[in-house]
Amino acid sequence: MSEIVSQKELSCQKLYEKDSYSKECNASITEVREDAIVLNQTIFYPQGGGQPGDIGQVELNNGSILQVLNTTFDQDGAILHHVDNIPEDLSNKPVKASINWDLRYKHMRMHTCLHLLCSLVEADVTGCSIGAEKGRLDFDLQESTLDKQQLSDQLNELISKGGDVLAEWWPSNKLADEPALVRTAKVSPPVHNGQVRLIRVQGVDLQPCGGTHVNNINEIGEVYVRKIEKKSRHNRRVNVYFK
Repeated sequence: MSEIVSQKELSCQKLYEKDSYSKECNASITEVREDAIVLNQTIFYPQGGGQPGDIGQVELNNGSILQVLNTTFDQDGAILHHVDNIPEDLSNKPVKASINWDLRYKHMRMHTCLHLLCSLVEADVTGCSIGAEKGRLDFDLQESTLDKQQLSDQLNELISKGGDVLAEWWPSNKLADEPALVRTAKVSPPVHNGQVRLIRVQGVDLQPCGGTHVNNINEIGEVYVRKIEKKSRHNRRVNVYFK
C-alpha cells in the first residue's frame, strides 16, 4: 500500500472501528464526488470483507437530509458515502451522520457468528457473504465432511455460553510471524499504517478482521445451518440463518 493511500485512509477517522455501537456522529464534508461525499470522520462501515456497506442518512445544518444508499472504499482508500442527491456547495459543511442501526446490528450479529463458524471448520476460507437474515462461508474442502445439524448445535452451544468480543491492533510483522491466524486463502489482511486489526472471541477465535461485531457472542441469538453446498471440487459453502 502506497503512502498516498495510507494518508487518504488516515484523513477520515473510522469511528466504527472503535465503537461498533455508535449510531450517529457529527462530521464535516471534506470532498464531494459525482454521487458521493467524503467525511472527516464516519460511523458508516464501507463494504468489504463480505460485510455490506452501511446505509442511513446525513443531515445538513440547514435541516435537509441526504439519504446514504451505500458506503464503499474507492481505489485509493477514501470512504465514499453514496447519497441520493448532491446539493450545490457542500464542501466543508458540518453534518450529522446516522446509520440504519437495525440493519447494521443484524450485520454485526451475523459477522460475529461467521467467526464462530470459522473456528469450527479446519479449512481455509475462500469466500464470505454477510446479510441481515443469513450469511455464508466457503471453505476449501474436497470431501463432504461437514454436517449441518452438528454445526448448528456447536454454534448454538458457543452462543449460549457467551464470550467477549474484543478488537486488537498488532504490528504487521507480528502477524507475519503467526500466519495460521489468517484464515482467508486468497485475500491478505489490510495493513493500515503498519498495523493490522484483529478480532478476538475470547476462548474461541482470533483472526484479522476490519468489520463490525457485537460485544458478546450471546447477542447473536439462535442460528441454524440451513444447507451445505458443493460449489466446486475444492469448495463447500455453509449457509447460516437466524432463527
